[in-house]
Amino acid sequence: MKLIRRIYSIYGSIGFISAFLLLLPVFIYTIEISGKKGQGRKMNRIWSKLFFGMLFFKVKIENRFHLNKSDQFIFVSNHFSYLDIPVLGLIPFDLVFIGKSSLAKVPLFGYMFKNLHIAVDRNSMKSRGESILKARIALDEGASVVFFPEGGISSKAPPAMAKFKDGAFKLALDKQIPIIPVTLSYNHLILPDDGKFLLRYKPVKVVIHEPVSVKGCGPNDVNQLKLKCFNIIQDQLNKDNVQD
Repeated sequence: MKLIRRIYSIYGSIGFISAFLLLLPVFIYTIEISGKKGQGRKMNRIWSKLFFGMLFFKVKIENRFHLNKSDQFIFVSNHFSYLDIPVLGLIPFDLVFIGKSSLAKVPLFGYMFKNLHIAVDRNSMKSRGESILKARIALDEGASVVFFPEGGISSKAPPAMAKFKDGAFKLALDKQIPIIPVTLSYNHLILPDDGKFLLRYKPVKVVIHEPVSVKGCGPNDVNQLKLKCFNIIQDQLNKDNVQD
């Protein structure tokens, strides 16, 4: 069984790279031509569709409300797996991801990520501050922003999440933009963060919860807002990962 998973994982890596290289000329075009970066980010959805199609993954996206593509949101999600960004890339929005700075150092992929998304060194206060500033600019330009408020893959015992950090919630309050909690139910089972990089075939489940309004809220409401979003995501994780 482990051998089969290893072969499947190698195939998955080849599929991931192949899909990216196929779209690389389009990424380069949208990055180098002024005003086209939003189109480049939308290509991430095509990349994700190609990748999961090549893996024969069944992806279930459960919308708890009607998504209006013309609206702006700050998305917050649990983060247990390297599969999380490709999965969230399936959401049909112009999404700017905030990811760890090491992603920007990956050949070719790093060129795309640092130009279309936001790379942050979470150990640097300066970098964290700059990432929030870039997120503000992205919102001002009409994009939506995706945060992993645990601050990276931090949990030692998925599906239990690590404590949320404040950044996404302070930004939502400041810009008065609603927050959408997102639960990625099984990514920690499909591709665990255990250093082995072995894929397990299992349907992907994404739950896009109803927006959490920040209307009328201020800086003193950060903790309450953070706790509400945490509980929404964690309750769904608990429900979907009940042990038989």
